Amino acid sequence: MNRQHGVACANGSAALDLAVAALGLGPGDEVIVPTFTIISSVQPIVKCGATPVLVDLDEATLTMRVDQVIAALTPRTKCIVVVHLYGLPADMQPLLDICKEKGIKLLEDAAEMHGQTYKGQPCGSFGDISIFSFYPNKHITTGEGGMCVTNDDNLAKQCRYYRNLCFDLSGPRFVHQHLGWNYRMTNMQAALGLAQMEKLDDHVTKKRAMGSYYQRELQNVPGIVLPPSQCGYAESIYWVFGVVLKDEVSCDAKEIMGRLGKRGVGTRPFFWCMHEQPVFKNMGLFAGNPSYPVSEKLARRGFYLPSGLGLSDEDMAHVVANVKEVMAEITSNS
Repeated sequence: MNRQHGVACANGSAALDLAVAALGLGPGDEVIVPTFTIISSVQPIVKCGATPVLVDLDEATLTMRVDQVIAALTPRTKCIVVVHLYGLPADMQPLLDICKEKGIKLLEDAAEMHGQTYKGQPCGSFGDISIFSFYPNKHITTGEGGMCVTNDDNLAKQCRYYRNLCFDLSGPRFVHQHLGWNYRMTNMQAALGLAQMEKLDDHVTKKRAMGSYYQRELQNVPGIVLPPSQCGYAESIYWVFGVVLKDEVSCDAKEIMGRLGKRGVGTRPFFWCMHEQPVFKNMGLFAGNPSYPVSEKLARRGFYLPSGLGLSDEDMAHVVANVKEVMAEITSNS
């Protein structure tokens, strides 16, 4: 990542907790973040007392809309959380320019971007602090695991401090000035991760080959929109292969997933929007029924097809055949 510091921890959610704590975010601060993401990207913002300010996605890349980020800026904006989603990175340069001009911190959530680049530079190298996840479905896995990476000596020091129950290494061991977490990574996880690192290039190559196969075989299937394969600054690494139902399909993703499941094809739903999460609504966040139409559509009409590295050619052919049959059934009845 061309970073001076890497602080390993228990998982990607823990890495986000550490990053938010290290940045010193708290009450009165506003943090801009996409509504379409996993709750891990927003939970530490809420828990520290800061205010998450949501933006929608660009439908062409499935990454946060820069124009909405600009519109969301206020004197209280202290941080932008950039979440790279599914296969393509966010357009970093305008976001970096905003942060530099306004003196805003950038937290880069690169949990899904192992091996991806933005204009030739590694994802995870852009934020004041950036995080990765090593969950089993990532291109590098340690079973569970995560990491904060940064060039800032103090941010790295703070991440290590909060990761280790805020032990003060300069004073008595069991005397604590702050509350932290036990978020350490185990030696066994780290050893597995090092072995996985050696295979990253192969994993990215295979994922792109799998994505290309699905793109080719499913391009004429009625009723579905395939994921973007590239944009002006990157080629997808297909962390997942997500499809979205077209507007003319009368049912939602849940119906299609159920039909595929009966045929032996496992699928997973897309993320659910942050402004629609019951836990946040019950806390009084995102009042006024805000609308983020792209994210809401994706949450209801998108789902992932199998794309694990262990899939065989026969497995993928089975997936393709059944998607074609199910979508033919659905669209003929629409």
